[in-house]
Amino acid sequence: MDFSWSESQRLFYAGIERFAQAELAPGARARAMASGFPWDVSARFAEMGLLGITVREEDGGAGGNLVDAILAILAIAAACPRSADVIQAGNFGAIRTFAEHASPEQKARFLPDLLAGRTIMALGMTEPEAGSAVTDLTTSARPDGDGYIVNGTKVFGTHSSEATLFLVYVRFGASVGGIGSVLIEKGTPGFTLGQPSTFMNGETWSQLYFEDCRIPAANVLLGPGGFQRQIAGFNIERLGNAARSLAVGRHAFDVAREHAATRRQFGRHLCEFQGIQWKFAEAAARLEAAQLMLMKAAVCAADGLPSAQDTALAKLLCNEAGYQAADQAMQIMGATGFSEESIVQYCVRRTRGWMIAGGSTEILKNRIAEGLFERRFSQRSNSTVAIE
Repeated sequence: MDFSWSESQRLFYAGIERFAQAELAPGARARAMASGFPWDVSARFAEMGLLGITVREEDGGAGGNLVDAILAILAIAAACPRSADVIQAGNFGAIRTFAEHASPEQKARFLPDLLAGRTIMALGMTEPEAGSAVTDLTTSARPDGDGYIVNGTKVFGTHSSEATLFLVYVRFGASVGGIGSVLIEKGTPGFTLGQPSTFMNGETWSQLYFEDCRIPAANVLLGPGGFQRQIAGFNIERLGNAARSLAVGRHAFDVAREHAATRRQFGRHLCEFQGIQWKFAEAAARLEAAQLMLMKAAVCAADGLPSAQDTALAKLLCNEAGYQAADQAMQIMGATGFSEESIVQYCVRRTRGWMIAGGSTEILKNRIAEGLFERRFSQRSNSTVAIE
């Protein structure tokens, strides 16, 4: 099996890497510590065609594949971890589910501004009482004439404080079969944003409140029965999460490697101590293994959608490898890495958050076990047998 990149992939990566090192690396730390979405970077990426890499050409995208988008994240994060978030939002997040299932009219309304980097879409999935148990969601969409009335609330949405368009999971009816999704624009009567809250990594989010929020039928993305298709699209979101975990962990690893090669203690460079060497060797092995699984999930994606099993394995390995690499990088650098003057502590906070976001590592392990035994295992307290 050939694990090398194709010539076009090498050229694609090298071109982005040159740009990132020249234009993004000098401001990487400042960008990481700044609040708000980096709109200047978003506009620049739009000019370069790095938003909508996986969106069809006829819809205004580049018509590329998941590997192309992953390579973009790896190249950008090597120079500027924060800027990799823009690649995620423009290729892997809610925009990818939207581009997969939106009607021609919906695409014509919303994709131009999204692909131009002028606006961003956020996902409204998690609720106060429906996190990992997402099918317990209660936000409802009730038919009303030629539209729907939405009631409910969503929390913890990435980019929810900056977004102008929201892809919201709703319940049209009972059971999983009643779950679908709608598009709701900021400013729609009955839709309000709560005060911004801040995660440990510095990102902000706002609670979404829907109180008799009326939307037209044209804003339904996937009606009743659309849940499985939405989750299939969400596997792409998870690969974006995995790619950033891997790339940001590797960024911290590279910073620490340079530190260990030049920092002297007890009359020797840090890299000359066996204990330090082992930390780097272990981190390198985990990062390489995780990247192989990530690429497998992307390459083997059928019709552009990775399998749930490959996705769970990739995200689990990348989440753990990225966080462990960043955490050990900070340990190797000591107070220097722990200081806010270093981007390494930012990498630690970022990679730690991705072990929760987009499906916690524990949920991923449950999914992997289901794949191994080829059956579903209910986690509900009132269930005594597995659901086949």
